[in-house]
Amino acid sequence: MADPQGDHRPLMITRQQEQKLIERIERVDSYADLLHVQALIERNIGAALRIAPGPNEVRTVRGILIVLDEKPGLCKKLRQSVPAAVRRRLAERPEIAWAILDAHDLFGAP
Repeated sequence: MADPQGDHRPLMITRQQEQKLIERIERVDSYADLLHVQALIERNIGAALRIAPGPNEVRTVRGILIVLDEKPGLCKKLRQSVPAAVRRRLAERPEIAWAILDAHDLFGAP
């Protein structure tokens, strides 16, 4: 807050906007849509949502790393609820999880 040049976007997120973001994540229906939501989060909050296969074998959705980067002013609850919403959606729509794995060449692209 003291730095006038600092990024104030994380401080401007209200509870209603957080709920709208979670609802939007829960409506993701494809990998392209997920990438779009990642771009929206980056633009509106200023924090990157990183989704990538974990370092070990990926057997379930739990094997995919989903992290909302720390940003000064971004509350801990939001940093936990966004990845949890993404994980729930990946569990509901496994084809999105497969597309994530395929994007990282884990299925051996032809």
